Amino acid sequence: MTLQVPASGTAGPASETRRRPRPLGAGPGAPEIPAAPPRRRRRPERFTRLLFVAPAALYILAFFGYPIVKNLTMSLQEYTTKTFFTGEAPWVGFANYVSVFTSSLFTPALWNTALFTIGSIAGQFVIGLALAVFFRRRFPLNGFLRSMLLLPWLLPMIVSSATWRSILDQDSGILNRFLGSIGLTDAPIGWLTDPGVALIAVIMVNIWVGIPFNVALLYGGLQDIPEELYEAGALDGATGWKAFWHITVPNLRPVISVVLVLGVVYTLKVLDVILGLTNGGPANATQTLAVRSYQESFVNFEFGIGSAWSNILILVSLIFAVIYLRANRRAVDE
Repeated sequence: MTLQVPASGTAGPASETRRRPRPLGAGPGAPEIPAAPPRRRRRPERFTRLLFVAPAALYILAFFGYPIVKNLTMSLQEYTTKTFFTGEAPWVGFANYVSVFTSSLFTPALWNTALFTIGSIAGQFVIGLALAVFFRRRFPLNGFLRSMLLLPWLLPMIVSSATWRSILDQDSGILNRFLGSIGLTDAPIGWLTDPGVALIAVIMVNIWVGIPFNVALLYGGLQDIPEELYEAGALDGATGWKAFWHITVPNLRPVISVVLVLGVVYTLKVLDVILGLTNGGPANATQTLAVRSYQESFVNFEFGIGSAWSNILILVSLIFAVIYLRANRRAVDE
């Protein structure tokens, strides 16, 4: 009986290691490339990766996903204090949203939210960037003064609000006394009692609260800009404002984007500053979407309507974040 020997290039026994074909143009003596490992071996790796991701995913679903879904559900129900005793929350559809949009406070609250956000972000960013550039230079007590800027973060907001209420008091506040002593005002200003000035006072206090956040991030971004760029720019005559616009700002753009996006999101939901100073008054002059959501939920105990206000606030924040990030990505691509 004649034995058949497998020809060169034909399939051998099943236990033989599979080989990939030689590359085109390779000679007969070129080594063969081992075949890729089977896909079954990659499954344990993928399973291991999922195990590492699972805790974070479960945390997000439990503490972020569930509250958002619950808040959306409550906005479609008649959810009041009675619900806590009976467990019944009748389904009302979009009736709560209709109540919000037809409310006489919706337009003022939306307008105040826009003014409060724009004024706070502009003031925090400009002052924060100026202080960050200032502290980039080396001088005595630099570290001590930078640490003092963290006081608004370290103090509880209830303490800060009480302090600012005494400063802005119309009769005995130190701010009115100071302005009167230098001749800028003839009569005390009702910073917290005048509807035409109260929003400005709240914006000023919120700027003071947000300056440390801007300084910390912008100062960290300035530290990453190489000094060689400024030295090279100085040789070409780029000093002072020219160096700032053509070297500092372009290299700081990613940090600026993060500061502005986070600043807007945080400012839109500011509640404690306004409640501590004016509680939404006087005459609803400092009513914002966040304040309306709080008052409907925890003052009027209309949790369904309060959820509708908060969902509108979430939608506004999401729209702004998406538009800004897309515009920033387009600018970077160009």
